[in-house]
Amino acid sequence: MSIRVLVVDDQAIVRDGLVTVLSLVPDLEVVGEAADGDQAVAAVDEHLPDVVLMDLRMPVLDGAAATARIAERHPDVAVLVLTTYADDESIMTALRAGARGYLTKDAGRVEIATAVRAVASGQTTFDAAVGARLVAQLADRPVPATAAPAGVAPVRARFPDLTPREADVLERIAEGRTNPEIAAELFLTVPTVKSYVNQVFQKLGVRTRAEAVALVLR
Repeated sequence: MSIRVLVVDDQAIVRDGLVTVLSLVPDLEVVGEAADGDQAVAAVDEHLPDVVLMDLRMPVLDGAAATARIAERHPDVAVLVLTTYADDESIMTALRAGARGYLTKDAGRVEIATAVRAVASGQTTFDAAVGARLVAQLADRPVPATAAPAGVAPVRARFPDLTPREADVLERIAEGRTNPEIAAELFLTVPTVKSYVNQVFQKLGVRTRAEAVALVLR
């Protein structure tokens, strides 16, 4: 079954290019396009895509605001940001709005297609530049005064309801790791990792990996 994609960008030449590129990928189907955030929300209502490929800086309604509306109205629709901007504010605004992935427009067809598949399957994905910024933010975050002894990750101190293993999993989610990657790093099975992810989501009160990342970086 094809993954249904909605393309959103205010520049017609970029939008047309993305539609053409994605149409060449066998398992992806472009079901619509939009030129601003308002059109994007309406198009999601109409087409119910699996993934929205979303620009951020657009007229009428920007991509982050549109993402928030889509996440509220259609929580099963994954938003993948594709933008020129990779500054901390843009990244965090998009993640807090509910985006499940973030790419810059340097991404090629293979990278975009891979990211679309990832967010459609419930994963979070970032390109290398964005992932590096997120990891840097995690590394630079000061440890609270109530933190655990030296060597214990700040995530574990900030979320005391999590078990040590759940905290390990959350740290790797925040770094953009997939479940198989987390399983390999922690010497666990993929089903076990999935169970830990569900437990983490339940304790944090989030539904998606992107919401969990935003909470860690808040």
